[in-house]
Amino acid sequence: MMTTKLIARLMVATALTAVAATGTAFAQQEGAMAGAAKTGTASNDDAITSKIKASLADQKQIGVTTQDGVVTLSGSVANTDVGTKAIQVASAVPGVKEVKSELTVASK
Repeated sequence: MMTTKLIARLMVATALTAVAATGTAFAQQEGAMAGAAKTGTASNDDAITSKIKASLADQKQIGVTTQDGVVTLSGSVANTDVGTKAIQVASAVPGVKEVKSELTVASK
C-alpha cells in the first residue's frame, strides 16, 4: 500500500514537472517569435522608408520615417500640391498602413 502511494506521488510529480517544462519552452518560443516579428517589422519599415525616399528624391526637404508600417512625412514644402503628391506617393508603397503628415507649407 505504501509503495502504491509513493509511486502515485512520483507519477504526479513527474507529470507536474513535464507540464512546467512545456510551459517554459512555450514561453521561450513565443518570446523568440515576438522578437523575430519585431526584427521583421523593423526591416520592413526600413524598406518602406527607402522606397518612399527614392520616390521623393526630388523633394530632399521632406523627411520620411516609418514605424510599424505607419509613415510620417515631415518638413516644409513649396505648396499644398507638393505635400499632397508626397502623401499619395507614400500611400502607394506596399506595406504602408497609414501616412501621417507633419508637412508645412513654406511662406512666400
